[in-house]
Amino acid sequence: MRKDLGVRPCIYPEPVLILAAYGEDGVPCAMNAAWGGIHEENEIFICLDPSHKTTKNILLRKEFTVSIGTEDLVAECDYLGIVSGNDIPDKVSRCGLTTVRSEKIDAPIINELPMTIECRMKSYDESTCELVAEIVNISVDESVLNDKGLVDPMKMRPLIYDGLNKKYYGYGSVVGKAFGEGKRLM
Repeated sequence: MRKDLGVRPCIYPEPVLILAAYGEDGVPCAMNAAWGGIHEENEIFICLDPSHKTTKNILLRKEFTVSIGTEDLVAECDYLGIVSGNDIPDKVSRCGLTTVRSEKIDAPIINELPMTIECRMKSYDESTCELVAEIVNISVDESVLNDKGLVDPMKMRPLIYDGLNKKYYGYGSVVGKAFGEGKRLM
């Protein structure tokens, strides 16, 4: 038996995306956003309300970073979602995170988050809140790479957001090989 939940803003899993940009004063601001994903081969999209300080900074500078939240920084990632940069301009440093300027774009990289997507804004539609950006680079801390030089999710331990129950979860176990498991049914 199935139960209708109606229209809700959720899809499973939702990544915990931490967006960061510099303001006019050069201070990094960051926010937690779960409504985003891959848009094209070299693009991402994120739903961002124009009232957020980070959104204003992105619109100002046209460049920003998207880091993946991790289990060991769940409190810090949540803090970046519940505290407004409009009220607390130094909220990144207040929660104990540090940044370094990207070498590719004019945006901060949060040192403690091991995977960062460096982005250049392509478009923003305030009426739909849809931001589309070109992926300029992906920088990854070597501590989360496997022996092939690719991201190992088990080492990175990305956060997953559950929008219906308002909870964070950790990453699960490997259950199969993509583009391989279905071949058994051919």
